[in-house]
Amino acid sequence: MAQTFEQALADFSPGLPFAVAFSGGADSMALLLACTRRWPGQVRAVHIHHGLQDAANDFEVHCRALCVRLDVPLVVRRVQAGHAPGQSPEDAARQARYAALADAVHTEWPDVQDVALAQHADDQVETLLIALSRGAGLPGLASMPAHWQRQGLHWHRPCLSVPGAALRDWLHSQGQNWVEDPSNADQKFTRNRIRARVLPALAEALPAFRETFARSAAHAAQAQEVLNEVAAQDLALVGVPPRIQALQQLSRARQGLVLRHWLRHHHATTPSTAQLHELLDQLAACSTRGHRLHLKVGQGFMVRDVQHLAWHSA
Repeated sequence: MAQTFEQALADFSPGLPFAVAFSGGADSMALLLACTRRWPGQVRAVHIHHGLQDAANDFEVHCRALCVRLDVPLVVRRVQAGHAPGQSPEDAARQARYAALADAVHTEWPDVQDVALAQHADDQVETLLIALSRGAGLPGLASMPAHWQRQGLHWHRPCLSVPGAALRDWLHSQGQNWVEDPSNADQKFTRNRIRARVLPALAEALPAFRETFARSAAHAAQAQEVLNEVAAQDLALVGVPPRIQALQQLSRARQGLVLRHWLRHHHATTPSTAQLHELLDQLAACSTRGHRLHLKVGQGFMVRDVQHLAWHSA
């Protein structure tokens, strides 16, 4: 079942002190305001200024004013997120935002180990639908985790089971206004089209879609955890870098699984479905010492290095 905002905050137990990623919009404002009331003096705020739109400066001014009123320490980081070929501007901005958040916390508050983000149930549904539209596998269908560790920090999404409207209703009940991001109305972005067109239709046809979609995402996440364990075990057997003959002893599905795992964890790159299929075909053809292999994989190239596979950045 969907939670109320109050229920979600009651279940949230971050290490103290902690930071809140504060964009200035309704969702992060509700989270920051509620957290400062529950843990007075223990909350810090980080605002990321992307500089992608004219309203960005207004957002910063708004965030500074609210944090002064709440007596919350605020750090502002400015990022310019250029995207690589084949990478969406949204994904580039997201990666730059997380890197800036982590840097701000580590630099300004070494005693802070936890960061809270304000994504909610509607964001989770949008993420799942985008993953489905792209033909994603289990990692994509698992959508956004409620808690994870990265860059030496514990990241939390305490509102993932709370509808976005519930956060705005709570702000209204507190007499609190917020700044609306004008880009949220721009339907050239897939996420905004889903929010404006698809979610209202789902609410009419499938009233419980937030809960059922979240349950499917949780099942996918659990299954992916098992596959990650299998991939780690197989990688220990085939070696780093992977030995071709050892890979060939695995089924094609497990070859793909372990190669994705190796590339992601050791080279921070991910092959497309077409690239992985071609790589597996070439791997099956490596029956002689003279067989050459040179394929575009992720952001680099896969080659044969005698008895091993090797990956080099482009």
